[in-house]
Amino acid sequence: MRFDYLKQKRILLVDDEQELLDMVVSILNEEGFQNIKTAKTVTQAITISETYCPEFAILDVMLPDGSGFSLMERLKSTSDYPVLFLTARGEDDDKFRGFGLGADDYMVKPFLPKELLFRVNAILRRSYKDENPLVKLPDSEIDFDRAEVIKNGKHISLTAKEHAILAALYRNAGRIVTIDALCEAAWGDNPFGYENSLMAHIRRIREKIEVNPSQPVSLITIKGLGYKLIVEGR
Repeated sequence: MRFDYLKQKRILLVDDEQELLDMVVSILNEEGFQNIKTAKTVTQAITISETYCPEFAILDVMLPDGSGFSLMERLKSTSDYPVLFLTARGEDDDKFRGFGLGADDYMVKPFLPKELLFRVNAILRRSYKDENPLVKLPDSEIDFDRAEVIKNGKHISLTAKEHAILAALYRNAGRIVTIDALCEAAWGDNPFGYENSLMAHIRRIREKIEVNPSQPVSLITIKGLGYKLIVEGR
């Protein structure tokens, strides 16, 4: 499967129905989207957005403490990223209002999972079409689509496990990823007992991405917790 850098975008999902939140998160997770935060109210969404810095939002129109329309205006006042409305309100006036405020798309519940994925992917491709998919580290670059590292003009191949570990680290760039989470990313649902194997893979990854693997500046060990990937601009 090609590594799609667009699937690393941070998504904010806002709806007051927990069942709907769980369903949409599951649909997006199965497609490869992992950076998803959920909120049930306008207040929660604003609080989350202040630290999470979403790059795409899926909003309901009817929320307990306000409307999705006003929420979108508030969110876009600080950062102009794409918005999809997913709501039970299918009246033409509501659609016109949503598009008039700058929404990228408007879907009415109930919906087909495939249609939601089609629209989400279309919005992201359209909104971020000019973005460079190369991930820039302090001393090298990662091309996830080609599964290789570019360092000092040389192209160095990544193994499947190295690719999976780096992908998990990149999804959480600048944040600590636990040893258990990295083992699960590389070895699946039963990751226990792979800690030593993970350490060996981390060493090999550092040899590929670092100028001096003994003094890493890109892939940092957080003692007792896990690892952190330092990405330029993140």
